[in-house]
Amino acid sequence: MEALSCSSIPSSNIVFLRTKCARKSLNPSCVNLSGFRRRKILCARIKARTRFSWSKHHHESSQLKVLCSSYGGYVIDGEEGGSVSIPESGKSASKVQIPGLPDESNGESSAEISSGFWEWKPKLSVHYEKAGSENVKSPPVLFLPGFGVGSFHYEKQLKDLGRDYRVWAIDFLGQGMSLPVEDPTSHSKEGNESDGKDSSWGFGDKTEPWASELVYSIDLWQDQVRYFIEQVIGEPVYIVGNSLGGFVALYFAACNPDLVKGVTLLNATPFWGFFPNPIRSPRLAKLFPWGGKFPLPDNVRKLTKFVWQKISDPESIGDILRQVYADHTTNVDDVFCRIVETTQHPAAAASFASIMFAPQGKLSFWEALSRCHENSVPVCLMYGKEDPWVKPVWGLEVKKRVPEAPYYEISPAGHCPHDEVPEVVNFLLRGWIKNIETEGLVGLPLVGEQDTIGEDKVVKDLEFLREGSKKSVSVRLYGSPSSVLDRITSLFKTVTVKA
Repeated sequence: MEALSCSSIPSSNIVFLRTKCARKSLNPSCVNLSGFRRRKILCARIKARTRFSWSKHHHESSQLKVLCSSYGGYVIDGEEGGSVSIPESGKSASKVQIPGLPDESNGESSAEISSGFWEWKPKLSVHYEKAGSENVKSPPVLFLPGFGVGSFHYEKQLKDLGRDYRVWAIDFLGQGMSLPVEDPTSHSKEGNESDGKDSSWGFGDKTEPWASELVYSIDLWQDQVRYFIEQVIGEPVYIVGNSLGGFVALYFAACNPDLVKGVTLLNATPFWGFFPNPIRSPRLAKLFPWGGKFPLPDNVRKLTKFVWQKISDPESIGDILRQVYADHTTNVDDVFCRIVETTQHPAAAASFASIMFAPQGKLSFWEALSRCHENSVPVCLMYGKEDPWVKPVWGLEVKKRVPEAPYYEISPAGHCPHDEVPEVVNFLLRGWIKNIETEGLVGLPLVGEQDTIGEDKVVKDLEFLREGSKKSVSVRLYGSPSSVLDRITSLFKTVTVKA
């Protein structure tokens, strides 16, 4: 991996790493992560009821490396061969052929992904990936990840959508590769240092000046997104968020409607944060003496170490992936290994504690949604039907409050539809952006001339090729109630375009 310096926007310090879309590690010439555990992790094939295989090797390398053996494209309980199709009743049921992901083995070119770091504040560098820089006349799209993952979770979007758009994906501060490069705390007392075994950061007794106000909260991430768009992208964007990223996307759009062309929610979590916001509820907030700042209090340290030991265990990570991925033929080897790698960072445990104890945002999810509705920010909903966490009822509640938003329910798909069925999500996202960019001259995806959507649903099976085999996914669209005037207007636009 070669470090490349390039021109940057004033007040931004950007370093790009040349990569071939493979699993990346931090370049020591750019960022000092000497605190990484010096060991290799061998990830064996994940199967339900099968333990992960681990081996530790002492090696000369000073960086953590994660070596993932091939899963042959199938990971969790997957049986090779058969495609999955779940037909459902609705207004119309028909099969639609859509493109698969770029198949480089057949000569199809995918967009090249570059990786970089943007120094937002001293000691706080934001990692991001980008593709499609050459598409200068196309609209920009920014992807926000869910909790516990990072920009790597959107590489299927960057490789594909980067052929048509300028696409970015970022890691939230405190997660992924946006963890700090230095310990936010120091030890002022003798004998407080670790005994030499894997010292963790954030457990000192004195806060470093640069981290004096640092809390990994929803408000911090909203600010991070705003400055990234202003200083790196430089223009309004289409913003797409999964899970936690969906909450941040909606929150950001509510606070900065002038920087957003549209918001797409992928199984967005409607709640975030356990503790009251001191601005919204000052009296209630005083009952909780610690709000996620560094260093961690003694009682929180003990709890953090106990909980972190459980949830950072590779087998626990595998169990979570088994829960959230509905289609168990999905290859999640890279996702698994990248999550495991992040847990080895010396700042990971304390950052997790800061996130968990951070106060709620100044706006709730529903307040943010109302603001977006009032400001006419276009919203699109794409939800995996089999999500065990954010069930379809939540997406339908959003749809109820924003009736004009198209709601696509995808099956089989769980909490991460963009990774399980990227072909479907990319197809729908392309169509929705075209619909917005043309002000409705191009219709919504899956809506034909004979389709009317309202209380009646449009249900279609989308077929595509994946690794040489045909796959089918059912998509149910809940659209905007169409009035006679809407249909006449749409017909007029169609005639105008054909003319």
